[in-house]
Amino acid sequence: MWQVIKPLLLYYVHRAMTLRNLCILLLLTMQAIPGRAQSAKDDLDRWLDDNTKDMGGKSMLVVWKDGKLIYSHSIIYTMSYRQPIASCSKWYSAALVMSFVDEGKISLSDTVGKYLPVLSQHGKGNITLRQCLSHLTGIKEPPLWRSIREMRNIGSMDEAMQYMAGLPMEGAPGTVFHYSNAGLQIAGAVIEKVSGKSFETLFAERIAGPLGMRHTDFGKGRVALPAGGAYSTPEDYLNFLTMILHKGLFNGARILSEKSVAEMQVDRITPDVKIGYSPASMKTIGYGYGEWVVRPDDKTVTSPGLFGSIPWVDNDKQYCAFLMTFYIKKRNAEKRFRELKQLVDGVVDGR
Repeated sequence: MWQVIKPLLLYYVHRAMTLRNLCILLLLTMQAIPGRAQSAKDDLDRWLDDNTKDMGGKSMLVVWKDGKLIYSHSIIYTMSYRQPIASCSKWYSAALVMSFVDEGKISLSDTVGKYLPVLSQHGKGNITLRQCLSHLTGIKEPPLWRSIREMRNIGSMDEAMQYMAGLPMEGAPGTVFHYSNAGLQIAGAVIEKVSGKSFETLFAERIAGPLGMRHTDFGKGRVALPAGGAYSTPEDYLNFLTMILHKGLFNGARILSEKSVAEMQVDRITPDVKIGYSPASMKTIGYGYGEWVVRPDDKTVTSPGLFGSIPWVDNDKQYCAFLMTFYIKKRNAEKRFRELKQLVDGVVDGR
C-alpha cells in the first residue's frame, strides 16, 4: 500500500498542494488499507445518526444477545430515561394476562360475560379472552385519537366496561381484526375481577417486580390503560424482552410458562379474517397475543408504539432489541424498521 501512496504524496507535495487537500488524500487512501473497512456497527451508528432527526431528535438502540449487551447507541437518551411507550404497552399487558392462564385462574377460551355481566347485557358476553388479546373482539372503536380521549375521561375500570359495552360491533367475534384498545381493556378488567386487585398492582407484582423493571408502570391514573398507558425505560423493556427471548425465564426465575410465550407468538390472523383496521400492512405482518408477528417466517415478534419506540425479539438469530424514540409523524415507518432490523442483524451476525 505504501508503494501506492508514496508517489501520490510526492507528486502533490511537488505541486505545492495545500495541507487541507493533503489531509483529504490521506483519509481517502487510508480507507483502502486492509483492516480499515467499515463494520456493521459503524453502519448502524451512521443509520441512527442520519435518521434520528426524523424520529423526533432523540433515540436509543440497545441489542441483547448471549447474556450481554452487544450494541448500544444513544442520542440524548439514557438507559434509565422514562417516557410513555404507547402500544409497546400491549406486550406487557398480554404477558400479565397470560400469567393468570399459567396459574389456571382463567382460560383463553373463557367468555368475558362470565366475569363482566355488563358486556353480556349489550350482546358482547360471548367474546373470548383469546379474541381480546388478538384484536378479534368484533368491537368497532372510534378513530384512535378519539378513543384515547374518551378513555382518559373515564374514572374507573367499571366505567371503562360501560363504555366498551356501548360500542357498536362490526362483525362477529373472531371474524374481524380491528387494532384498538378494546380487547386488552376488557382483558384487564377480567383479571381485576378474578384477583380483586387493580391492574397496576397486578402488573407490579407479576411482571415489573420480578423483572426488575423499577421505572415501569401504567401511569398511576384513575384507570389503567392496558393497550397504551405504560411508561418505561430502555433498560426495563430490555429486561422484559430477554424474558420473552428465554421463553419465560429471567435470571433463572420462571415468569411465564414456555407454552404461554409460544402461544403469544402464534399468528391469529387467518385468511378468512376481515381487516377492519390495522396501522400496518397485513401482507407482511400478522398478530398474536399483544404482539405483531413478522411474516413470512414468523420468527420475529414486535409491538411498536404510536410514539415511535420499537421492541422486538428475533427467535431465529436469538437476540432482542429495543429502539426508544418519541415522534408521531411516522411516514415510511415500516420501511425504516426493516432497514434498521437488517442493520441490527448484521451486527448480530458479526459482519
